[in-house]
Formats: sequence, structure tokens, C-alpha cells
Amino acid sequence: MQLPPFKGILAFDAVARLGSVSKASEELNLTVSAVSHQLANLESFVGRRLLERSPRGMTLTIHGERFQRDIAGALTSLAAAAQGVRSGDTAEVLRIHSVPSFASLWLMPRLPLFREQHPNIRIHLKASHGNADFSRGEADVDIRYGAIQGRDLHVESVFSEEILPLISPRLKSCLDIRSPADLAKQDLIQSELTLVQWSHWFSAHGVPISPSSYVLSFDRTSMVLDAAIQGLGIALDSNRTAEGALRRGDLVPVFEDGKGLPVRAHHMVYPRAHAQWERVERFADWLRGEVSKS
Repeated sequence: MQLPPFKGILAFDAVARLGSVSKASEELNLTVSAVSHQLANLESFVGRRLLERSPRGMTLTIHGERFQRDIAGALTSLAAAAQGVRSGDTAEVLRIHSVPSFASLWLMPRLPLFREQHPNIRIHLKASHGNADFSRGEADVDIRYGAIQGRDLHVESVFSEEILPLISPRLKSCLDIRSPADLAKQDLIQSELTLVQWSHWFSAHGVPISPSSYVLSFDRTSMVLDAAIQGLGIALDSNRTAEGALRRGDLVPVFEDGKGLPVRAHHMVYPRAHAQWERVERFADWLRGEVSKS
């Protein structure tokens, strides 16, 4: 693998941020001609124009925008690595990105166990509905929900789960629900992001019609479950993300046999190259062990 000239990368990063060769030369403590020379070497290496002059100064070309995006994570990682050595810190940092429901409801309660087993690995956890951008160094491991796209990725289903109707015990005692069709007359809570929606669930259980509106609708699983716990309606969600509420008895299945639809929606994803990193290998092994226990 042939690496691009590092001095050229630093010059490019400075000019891209500051919009000026002269300002970049001041930041890098180099002459203007030296910065220009390093930029030329980098552009010669990649075979593309990365920067061009405009009335506003130096601006990025289409290829320059992509290059800046792709190197941002690498430069951040280099800076963090140098800081770690400088400070004498021997702990590794494992950067995890996850969908919010998995992070808060399933992973967070178990992280103390991981820290006990691996005290030299610190966790940096981010949660959002978007995917982490591995090319920018945003994460070492991503827990994604739904269909997975991307080349050169290791994709592993975390666990099988069931999407089923859930209700507070108090509300259940007040209702007479005997069949799936009876649910169509009740206050239903919609989770906007689950793979299985109420329309899918009703169809799978032979109910030809389903509600066109819902008493409440949320884009966070935690809010869906909290609303159901408070007796505001009936939720349709995963037995895995709701396992804490089910274990405590805050929620119960509407039907004795569950009537859940099986899915494999949560996946552990990381670039194949990350499999060589010890912190990723340890987290993946630990995660598999936790799933096998639950």
C-alpha cells in the first residue's frame, strides 16, 4: 500500500480549513511556496485537482471535498494516538456507535460488566439513528438496525427478537382482549422506526384492517415503552429492547402466547480490517457472550 505524502496532507488540511495558502503557511510555520509545493505533490500523487482559486480564496473541488471528508477521521485518530502516548495513558478507547434504543435499553445496563472484564478499555459511546461513517473514523463498531449496506463490512446479527404487543398490567386488567382483532379497537402507540409496524402485525394475524391513526406516535423506543408503562396505550415493540420492563413487570405481553413476529433487526457492523484490533475483538466476543446468556 502506497501512502500519500504526509506533508502534503497537512498542507491540504490547513488550506482547506483556512481557505488561504498564506494563512496555512503561518499555521504550519512554512513559506507560501513550500505549502504550494506540498499541495502540488499531493495533487500529483492522487492525480486530481483538490483545490482551486476563487474570489473567496482557495476552495475545494469535488474531489477535494471528498478527500477532506475521508482524511478527517484519520487525522483525528492520529492526534488522539499521539495524545495517548504523550500522557502515558495505556488504556485503549473503543468507539461504539449504536441506535439509541439498543444503546440505552440493552447495552448500557451491561457495560459495567464489560468494564469489569476489560478495565484497560475505555468506552466512547454515541447514539443516533444514522450510521457511523467508518471512513471518517467515527466508530470502531456500529450497532445498526434494519438492512445493512456497504462493502468490506463484517455484518453479524446480534440476536433474534420478537416484535409483539406490550401493555401495562394495570391497563390489561381493565380491558377484555381475546383476539388480535380486538386490538384494533384499543388505543395503540406507534413506533415510527420499527421494522414491524401495526399494519404488518395485524395482517400477519389475519386481521384485514388496521388503524389509520394512533393515540401516540414516537421516534424513540424508550418513549414508546414509557408511554405503555404509564398506561397510555398498547405498544408494539421488541422483547429484547423491552426486556428490562418485562423483567420488572412494568410491561407484559398482551397475549399469553405472545403473538410476536420474529426478526433479526440489530446487527454488529465494522470494517473487516477492524477485526484485527484487539479492542474490537474483545468487545465482539463479550457481546456474543452476553447475548448467549440472555
